[in-house]
Amino acid sequence: MNTKDYPQGLLFSAEMQQRVRDRFCNVDSDSFGKRIFFENSGGSLRLKSCIQAVADVDSHPDCPGRHQAQADVLDAIVKKGYDDLRIIFNARSGAIVTCLSASQVMFNIIGAIANNVEGKNMVVSVLEHPSGFDSVEYYAKQTGRELRVLNSNRNTGCIDVQEVIHNVDKDTVLLSCMYSSNTTGGVNDIPKMVQAARAIKPDIYIIVDAVQHAPHGLIDLTKLDIDVMDIAPYKFFACRGAGVGWVSDRCAKLPHNRILCYGEDTWELGSTAPHQFAGYSAIVDHVCWIGSQYITSNDRRTLFEEGIHRIKLQERGLLHRALEGTGTLPGLRSIPGVKVICDNPELAQRDFILPIIFANLDVTVATKEYIKRGIYVFERKSPSHYSKRIVESLGLDGVIRVSPIHCNSPEEIDAFLKATIEIAQL
Repeated sequence: MNTKDYPQGLLFSAEMQQRVRDRFCNVDSDSFGKRIFFENSGGSLRLKSCIQAVADVDSHPDCPGRHQAQADVLDAIVKKGYDDLRIIFNARSGAIVTCLSASQVMFNIIGAIANNVEGKNMVVSVLEHPSGFDSVEYYAKQTGRELRVLNSNRNTGCIDVQEVIHNVDKDTVLLSCMYSSNTTGGVNDIPKMVQAARAIKPDIYIIVDAVQHAPHGLIDLTKLDIDVMDIAPYKFFACRGAGVGWVSDRCAKLPHNRILCYGEDTWELGSTAPHQFAGYSAIVDHVCWIGSQYITSNDRRTLFEEGIHRIKLQERGLLHRALEGTGTLPGLRSIPGVKVICDNPELAQRDFILPIIFANLDVTVATKEYIKRGIYVFERKSPSHYSKRIVESLGLDGVIRVSPIHCNSPEEIDAFLKATIEIAQL
């Protein structure tokens, strides 16, 4: 399936929508009552199967590598989890890195590169999450390198390839750029960025933060000549407490903190947490289940690809509805006093994140008005360290971030639009 054949998306059928929603915890309510959760970029709605995996697996005190049968079960869970992480990345080589968070993954890997690779400068995008930007800035200072920053395109919310060409040179140690922005939703053209960077310096180390993009678009490392990618399971319908990275063969062998009895390309430190690995498999199970509703295959990666494509089309359909409305209900582009930031008309170049502002309301005030109406969104606002650099690069001091996922429904989009009309009139 080519998702570009559906520029306005393709929504799930009503039956499929309900079946998907039934797979998530607290999909339309929490302990405070009914609500619509449009804050999935902060940490997505959780799959019931991921929560159940914690209870089923971590209730056992056994450790892998022991003699009892339960230890063998835990060993198998961990092995399958590693295999399923490789399915998410489509990684056929390299090493998997896990930590308590994706930020730890990023700092550990960038530190290994900065401390062991020659060069005079390090390049990072202005749109990066602090885990990406701060790690590059920190190690640039520690190692006495120049920090170079790729500027954003205010129209698309992306980084233009020309920025890479302008900043990378033969002395660049590494280039770090997000797959898609967790503030604008703009999807960067990573293949063209990689091509441009390697044309200037073939052996440059390239890092891609896919935390935001992975739950919304297909990742395929066989088509990306990069060295590092990270994801965050808690933004991929699973639980908090883990970050996952992949490193290329050459990056895996760079000196790094490791248990010395293991191979030089092993990055895992300490005992594994089998319940986390069961959660990784539950993510892949869910996406494959979606894929199996549309195609028949015995290949897990094939089903995963189809599932991600269907997720992307569903979310693009919801995005189009939010922007254009329904005919009887105006979309965001038509509501007086509301502006969509970085409103790229090419929806294929966007994940479903909507940064919006109101003409006469501060973004924090507007966010609280949404919450009063039972719609959970969040503001990304200066001077917050997590927002300042990004929103100021767009010429703003803040935006309201609206971030649904594929289990959200057209009816929830309509309720959001009705609330937006009310708030714009305050």
